[in-house]
Amino acid sequence: MEKTISFNLNGKPARVTTDPGRMLLWVLRSDLELTGAKHSCGEGFCGACTVLVNDEAVLSCQYPIQGVEGKEVLTIEGLAENGDLHPLQEAFMQHNALQCGFCTPGMILKAYELLLENPRPSATEIAEAMEGNLCRCGSYNRIVRAVQAAAHRMKGGVR
Repeated sequence: MEKTISFNLNGKPARVTTDPGRMLLWVLRSDLELTGAKHSCGEGFCGACTVLVNDEAVLSCQYPIQGVEGKEVLTIEGLAENGDLHPLQEAFMQHNALQCGFCTPGMILKAYELLLENPRPSATEIAEAMEGNLCRCGSYNRIVRAVQAAAHRMKGGVR
């Protein structure tokens, strides 16, 4: 039985009518046409589908849409403001942490969550926080450098 789910998506009110057990990833990609969150493993192991729900990184391929009722959802599409890339997005570009780009949206959102909790993480803390997000291109060192650069540029303020 379908249900109407209301939530905020990238700072704006959103409503979808769908099966409440349907995974958030498919609602974002198919119904709302936000394709930044990627389908990769479909099992919650790779992190390519990472989005934030109330500032917490979740694996949208394993997160039923009913779980976002009344909450804030942030996707990679909502990270830029007024056409300006977020410092994390810029740092990933500047440090060549993109490679193929498939894992990048999930990596950036996971790093965003980390910087909300710890605005000055060490390289070890970054590596540990990013552990659940896999990169097939092997850009891990560049990803750590990009997160460090963004943290430095943001001076403790994620937004």
